[in-house]
Amino acid sequence: MTHIQEIQVALDYIEVNLHEELTLDEISSFVGFSKFYFHRLFQREVGISLYDYIRRRRLAKAASALLNTSTSILEIALTYRFESQESFTRSFKSVYQLPPGRYRSAINNLIIGGVNMAKESTIKGWIVTGTAPEKYHMGLDHQICHMGSKAATISSVGDDFSHGEYGTIMQQISAKNYLGKRVRFSGFVKSKEVAGWAGLWMRIDNNTSATLKLDNMQNRAITGTHEWNYYSCVLDIPEDGAIINVGVLLTGKGQIWFDHADLQEVDRNTPTTDFIVEEVFSDRLLNPFFEEEN
Repeated sequence: MTHIQEIQVALDYIEVNLHEELTLDEISSFVGFSKFYFHRLFQREVGISLYDYIRRRRLAKAASALLNTSTSILEIALTYRFESQESFTRSFKSVYQLPPGRYRSAINNLIIGGVNMAKESTIKGWIVTGTAPEKYHMGLDHQICHMGSKAATISSVGDDFSHGEYGTIMQQISAKNYLGKRVRFSGFVKSKEVAGWAGLWMRIDNNTSATLKLDNMQNRAITGTHEWNYYSCVLDIPEDGAIINVGVLLTGKGQIWFDHADLQEVDRNTPTTDFIVEEVFSDRLLNPFFEEEN
């Protein structure tokens, strides 16, 4: 059993209240669970504890404020609920390897006008591709991220898009360690003015490259503008599976950011999300005489 919608509601609530005091009691009550159950659920689904997640999101917001504003370090620390500049500095350095002041000066020397001067066309370990890669910029964003200091991003660079055109950042993994197991590919996505749709995707191929299983989130697509939230694809890996393909895609206009990707085995209580013909297509001919109205 999974509660992905409740987790997403909780993450939305956290995102808009990062500058406020956030407690387990408050958040679990907001989504309608006991605090003990929600604590375990959040750890299981997101992969880190609730309070560690909140701390890391606050640090990411603080890092962005250091680069994009002239706000004092003390004010940033207090805005994101750190008890003092000293405690903020300790936490910040544990993640970013530099104290806030040095981070601000060092990184700002590399970034001018919000654009990374050393723009990266490739992302280590990932494949940048798609049906129309020339219509998308795909790379790393050093200013907007979910955790850490970078996030992958896909943004449209044109206005004219045809059906089926998309850009994707993907990776291929051997299925040998996952055969017969249920696997979840997950990550955090932020979107801006997505006019088409976006989503994570996961596809299992055999050794002749035939598709055995697929989920591309098209039935629960990301559209419009949304802050960071958690999404996942869950598939059973067939015994004849050879390659696990995973990634994030954007079709049409807009921009998305992708961070904190994860691939792991889950138990059989976690429902699969694969494309099921019976759920998408009717089992009978619809409107055969063209007399029915919408």
